[in-house]
Amino acid sequence: MTMPHLCAPLVGLFALVLVGCGKNAASTTTPAPPEVGVITVATRVVTVTVELPGRVSSPRVAEVRARAAGILLKREFTEGADVKAGEVLFRIDPAPMQAALRSAEANVARVEATRRAAQVKVDRFDNLRESNIISQQSYDDAIAARDQGVAEVAAANAALMTAKLNLDYTVVTAPISGRIGRALMTEGALVGEDEATPLAIIQQLDPVHVDLSRPSADLLRQQNDLASGRLRAVGDAPVVLLAADGRPLPQPGTLVFTDAQVDRTTDGVTVRAEVPNPGLLLLPGMYLRARLTIGEAPEAIVVPQQSVTRRPEGATLLVVGDDGKVSERGVRVDGSHGNGYVIGDGLKVGERVVVDGLQKIRPGATVKAVTWEPPKTGDPAASARTAAAN
Repeated sequence: MTMPHLCAPLVGLFALVLVGCGKNAASTTTPAPPEVGVITVATRVVTVTVELPGRVSSPRVAEVRARAAGILLKREFTEGADVKAGEVLFRIDPAPMQAALRSAEANVARVEATRRAAQVKVDRFDNLRESNIISQQSYDDAIAARDQGVAEVAAANAALMTAKLNLDYTVVTAPISGRIGRALMTEGALVGEDEATPLAIIQQLDPVHVDLSRPSADLLRQQNDLASGRLRAVGDAPVVLLAADGRPLPQPGTLVFTDAQVDRTTDGVTVRAEVPNPGLLLLPGMYLRARLTIGEAPEAIVVPQQSVTRRPEGATLLVVGDDGKVSERGVRVDGSHGNGYVIGDGLKVGERVVVDGLQKIRPGATVKAVTWEPPKTGDPAASARTAAAN
């Protein structure tokens, strides 16, 4: 056997060994780390705001009641319409009140006649007493009868005034201007017999109040930040109301007051804003959210909202270290600014926060960090990609 014949099998075997080694090397290749978008933490001057839940309420609510007893004869208003103060709303049967008024007038005339007779007797006794014709006892009795007549006249006049008021109460008028709701009683009903029967409710709807609930801990932290200089007070910043989709409503409000006590059930403090309501879009009882300015932070750290995970136990985000490894960091959110959260504690300048690609990584993973660029305004495709990536 010649050498070429011996070498051929050896060459084939060597080629198979090389192919097998190549397969093992390919199977043990480490996959490339996932790429995530990050921002580098820096400070800047921002206006800090908070979003608070609240309800709309009417600043003036009047419950129209029947103060005269009788049969309800007529309703003079349209349900759901705007009424003016003093406008006639209901009419109650005046006949019993008219009769009571006539009786009171007659009683005044009777007691006034009695008083005049007693006064004439006193005048006559004055002349007779000087001549010692009558006794002192008779004179004293005449004086007492005269004084009693004066008192009875006063009581009769008071009863007459009451009768006039009761007759006036048969015409029920609006105590305030506003929007009136449905009638609570119908014609033919007996009202005001044992108590002042409710007839309708009038509410002022322009402007309205919005009562917001703010955690007491947040209010205390704001006061401490203002005292330490971490926050600077701003002027009369408007209170911006937000629609259900997050869009601001056209009419901003004005902060009226902050309550002086904490609600024990919610541990919140009521903050009230007054809001113009010319289109009557806001109705009492409506639930909404409002953006309240709490101050200006001269050295604030702001991160995109999508980078923060909010849980009942607190807010967290993911940070990429110098070694490329991801760690979870607990942070304190002090408020919002635009589409970002203002971080009060938990981050340092120069750290890298993961914004894009959160669903691809976990704490402890090694990643490739690239600078994240926010989507351009009006680019729905970029916004959709960002939302899908997170």
